[in-house]
Amino acid sequence: MDQVILVKHSLIDHSLTILRDKKTKTENFRKHASIVSTVLLLEVMKNLHLTNVPIETPLTKTLGKKLKENIIIVPVLRSGLCMIMGLEGLLPAMNVGFIGLARDEKTAQAHEYYKKLPKIFASHLVLLVDPMLATGGSLDESIQMLEKQGAKHIVIVCIVSAPEGLHYITKKFPHILIYTAAIDKKLNDRKFIVPGLGDFGDRYFGTV
Repeated sequence: MDQVILVKHSLIDHSLTILRDKKTKTENFRKHASIVSTVLLLEVMKNLHLTNVPIETPLTKTLGKKLKENIIIVPVLRSGLCMIMGLEGLLPAMNVGFIGLARDEKTAQAHEYYKKLPKIFASHLVLLVDPMLATGGSLDESIQMLEKQGAKHIVIVCIVSAPEGLHYITKKFPHILIYTAAIDKKLNDRKFIVPGLGDFGDRYFGTV
């Protein structure tokens, strides 16, 4: 799957181990979720296009560089919020949209309950973030919403992904890249990722 970028980093390996551990408490879970999310998003953004900008330092005139892309980040609620905490320090000018999808525990199907998106143009880079890519159903719905709003360049960012979900999304949307910190073994009969880390949102927000 050429569309899938598995991000390798020592900090990811260390923090992901802590996230997976069922003994990890909420405070520590939040800390290491932020670390993994930041490393992932930095990897996504390292190849952003730049444009030259003339500036003047205290000593002389010179050329600097400025991000060329206009970026919109869209977390899939609620757990997607966990991945953008603190990101305003890296991208203070970014626009943020929200897509709320609830998964039916019996059917594993996602149902929309909230949507609030900024104006999206073809020139925007849209980062669609969701910590867990399981069946791919939630991301499928989200991608369709974003494309209807005008998105042409969407990149998915996940922490843990299941092979089934990756196969589903890459087959249906061959033009979309997926960045992930881990590709796990499989989905179980309840459509949870194995070995996974449990319910990301519950563990992050302390609602276990």
